[in-house]
Amino acid sequence: MRRPRAGGGWKAIAYSFGKARQAGGLLRLYRALRSKNTCKTCALGMGGQAGGMRNELGRFPEVCKKSIQAMAADMQGRIRDRFFDDFSLEQLAGFSSRELEASGRLVEPVVAGPLDGHYRSIGWDEALDHIAAKLGKTKPDDTFFYFSGRSSNEAGFLYQLFARMYGTNNVNNCSYYCHQPSGVALTSVTGSGTATVTLEDLDQCDMVFLIGANPGSNHPRLMRTLVELRRRGGKIVVINPLREIGLERFKVPSDARSLLFGSRIADVYVQPHIGGDIALLAALAKAIVERDACDEPFLRDHTDGWDAFRSFIDGLSWSELLERSGVPRETIDRVADLYAASGKTIFCWAMGITHHRHGVANVQMIANLALTRGMCGRPHRGLLPLRGHSNVQGMGSMGVAPKLKPVVAERLAKTFDIKLPKGDGLDTLGSIQRAHEGGIRSALCVGGNLFGSNHDAAFASKAMSKIDLVVYLSTTLNTGHTRGRGRETIILPVLARDEDPQATTQESMFNYVRLSDGGEPRHELRHGGGPRSETAVIVDLAERLLGDKLSSLRDHREIRRAIAAVIPGYEKIGAIDDTRQEFQIAGRTFHEPRFATDNGRAKFHVVAVPEHDGLRDRQLHLMTVRSEGQFNTVVYEEHDVYRGQERRDVIMMHADDITRLGLVVNQAVTVRSDVGELSNILVRETAVRPGNAVMYYPEANAIIPSEADPQSGTPSFKRTLITVEAGNGRSSRTSAGSPRRTNGE
Repeated sequence: MRRPRAGGGWKAIAYSFGKARQAGGLLRLYRALRSKNTCKTCALGMGGQAGGMRNELGRFPEVCKKSIQAMAADMQGRIRDRFFDDFSLEQLAGFSSRELEASGRLVEPVVAGPLDGHYRSIGWDEALDHIAAKLGKTKPDDTFFYFSGRSSNEAGFLYQLFARMYGTNNVNNCSYYCHQPSGVALTSVTGSGTATVTLEDLDQCDMVFLIGANPGSNHPRLMRTLVELRRRGGKIVVINPLREIGLERFKVPSDARSLLFGSRIADVYVQPHIGGDIALLAALAKAIVERDACDEPFLRDHTDGWDAFRSFIDGLSWSELLERSGVPRETIDRVADLYAASGKTIFCWAMGITHHRHGVANVQMIANLALTRGMCGRPHRGLLPLRGHSNVQGMGSMGVAPKLKPVVAERLAKTFDIKLPKGDGLDTLGSIQRAHEGGIRSALCVGGNLFGSNHDAAFASKAMSKIDLVVYLSTTLNTGHTRGRGRETIILPVLARDEDPQATTQESMFNYVRLSDGGEPRHELRHGGGPRSETAVIVDLAERLLGDKLSSLRDHREIRRAIAAVIPGYEKIGAIDDTRQEFQIAGRTFHEPRFATDNGRAKFHVVAVPEHDGLRDRQLHLMTVRSEGQFNTVVYEEHDVYRGQERRDVIMMHADDITRLGLVVNQAVTVRSDVGELSNILVRETAVRPGNAVMYYPEANAIIPSEADPQSGTPSFKRTLITVEAGNGRSSRTSAGSPRRTNGE
């Protein structure tokens, strides 16, 4: 497959028409996308009461391949009759993520016990009774409650409330495996764990840093904003070990000029070592200091820790920073000159920054660089983590976390007249580790794919297999249902956002809350069957365990009134059913240099500059990435158009490394790490910095060690030390085309 000359363009339009045919026709898909519901994919935000394909500034059309992929998946037909009879659990474990997703919508509860070779149907009442009975016999702290970021604020608030009334703080969500370092770091800097800017700020800034992010694939609607920034004379600096075509040149389908002629994106494309970001950012800060480009009045009046940070920067040698970052001095000087000339800079980043053993420190150093020039606490300047799931930030706001903020805990206890469990609960990684130790008896997972998102896939699979009962609330099948099963596993089918019979809300990465109207279920069955809403399932379980204590919360209006009383900044949600007014959350956007810290000042942090350990023999540093045809763990297409890859069982390397290792393109190799190996992986050439390699997530999770950032608990999916050796001829592919570990998993 040939790598394109630009991202987006006519191929993206043709792909969208193909998805429309799969979804039942262009008109049917268009009506679904235009309904008054929030987009189901990234947290950039689109839809709601302004109508689908429209953002909070009213711009139309706002849609991308990710939106279309997710909607088409929800619009597909039901899993065919006898599917689970025809495919055993062993066979399903060989299905790829794409094949499981494309099998159809789940419409009936299914169960697999310790002696079952297949999933089998089970009635709703029987399933719920069985789950409630198991929970009733289980010590609450031997259970964990996991939540995806694709759900609603209402379901998230209800879920964590149910878990705590049941008796545990083992409540967590998918952000602990993605942007938790952003939340921890930003809280330590500004007092708020979210973006400091609005969408309008992006439209008014004159410079953007894109660090460890690939919005051309993962946040495509952001590309139009970047194109317009360039048109008004703004500058874009991309920092990424891998050159991504969508960050070099992009054709925005909704912009005729860009579609026809293409748009240049990066003014400077910087390729550091994987893990060299702190050294690079420190070098940029040092260059700014040497240019006397610091905002001294801002630093004096609105920050703490500047003197210590300045001394730290002064004490770093240029030779050390250049060696550890892998970036030449002339490139650093060029970026520093652009930054010194900017009056309004916004820093954006994603999991290329957070998926490190020092993810929190990475984000703190980004904030340090921003504060050095006063690029925070003013309009059109600030910090913007590019979050993935459409409501992952809302999950944090709703208290879907192992530790509630004191004000939320106090209000929750008062509002519902309850005593909350004491002590901190387990985060996502802590829950998996406790399960591996045999300390978890029950697990409830709403949405997402907990197994698929874990590093060290064998460890995760073993951990899940030790749990007595694992319950999944899902719309479609995923690898968690096949390789992340407990001794007993129940899958409960749930409705998609635009099928919910009641309105729901979602929070964007810009702290903007949208109201989704919901809609009609696509797969109703007779006799009370078919998927149910997540809130209905939670209340059904709560009534079996707690009596009628949460029965009034079947009504989403009542949930929203409770949210208004409990969650700071969400006061307006209590009247949103009457006003239909979507809103910006108060106290999070900083357009004035008064921050949410104890003294109102932003905080600098001195962080260690990681060493760049040398490579020996056949070693490389590996990072995992998502493809253009993928959203988080969901793989919609096996091919990756933007990187020119027709399959996913590949390792992408620089040409110099292919030569150094005595390999050739398309040669089968075995890739090893400390926790396992993947065999029959094909060598492919790509424009990554020499010494580094790239493989696809989640397939490569099988060789990612169980290392995590100690401050956030987020696994490190970047900078894994691997060796690459010529293959031994053994096939490691299943009949479904998925790489398989060869260490006896």
